[in-house]
Amino acid sequence: MRIVLTERELDIMAVLWERGPSTVAELRASLADELAHNTVLTLVKILEDKGHVGHTEEGRAHRFHPLIAREDVGTGALGRLVDAVFGGSAEALLTHFVRDRRLTRTDLERIRAVLDERLDGAEDEPAARARSARRPGRRDRA
Repeated sequence: MRIVLTERELDIMAVLWERGPSTVAELRASLADELAHNTVLTLVKILEDKGHVGHTEEGRAHRFHPLIAREDVGTGALGRLVDAVFGGSAEALLTHFVRDRRLTRTDLERIRAVLDERLDGAEDEPAARARSARRPGRRDRA
C-alpha cells in the first residue's frame, strides 16, 4: 500500500512521530507554521478518516496518535521524489545526497556500510530476476 500525504499532513505526522500522542493544541504549538486551531483539527480529522491517525478521549480533548510508521510513509514519499525529481533514477538521488556538502564523514561512513552490506548480499540482478520469473517445477522449452 502506497501512503500519500500532503505536505501539511506530513507536517502533522512528523510532530506525532516525534512528540507522541498529542492534542490539537499541542500539535499546533509544535508546527513550524502558525495555523488556526480549526485548520489543524481539520487536517487531523482527514488523517483519521484515511486511517493514518487514531485518538483517545481525554476529557473534552482528543489525544491523537499515529497509526502508520514513519518508514511506511518514507517509502512512498521517496518513490515520488525519485520519480518526480530524479526521473525515476534512485542512483541519481543517491549520488545527489552523497555529493551534498552537508553530509559529515560519519554520515558518509554509515552510507558506505549500508552499501557494503547491500553489495555483499546482492546477486547478479538480471539473473536473479530471470530465476524469480520462472515458476518452480516448470522447465523452459526451446
